[in-house]
Formats: sequence, structure tokens, C-alpha cells
Amino acid sequence: MESQEILKQQLERLEHEHHDLDAMIDRVLDDAVVDQIAVQRLKKRKLLLRDQITYLRGRILPDIIA
Repeated sequence: MESQEILKQQLERLEHEHHDLDAMIDRVLDDAVVDQIAVQRLKKRKLLLRDQITYLRGRILPDIIA
């Protein structure tokens, strides 16, 4: 059960970082001069986080074929 708690903590941390990246991307896009390279890097990081979140959710709540 302890490993489940660790996974849940990791998931919470990744979801928080994913949300923070959303806010950061919005701020960068609101600037008068948009740094497209920075936006691309942030979006790439966000996609990586989404993949990690999906993986962890699968480990915590595995699909059970009934």
C-alpha cells in the first residue's frame, strides 16, 4: 500500500506542475512579443507531463476487463 501512496503523491505533483505550465504558457502568450521557442518548449514539457500522469493513473487504477 505504501507504493500506492508514493504513486499518488507523484501524480499530485505532476498534475500541479501541469497546471502551472498552463498558467505559464498563458502568460507567455499574453506578452507583446511572443517567444515561440519558449512556448514550444513549455508545450513539449506539458505533453511529457501528461504522458507521465496517464502512466501513473494507469498504475494506480489499472484497467480491469470484467
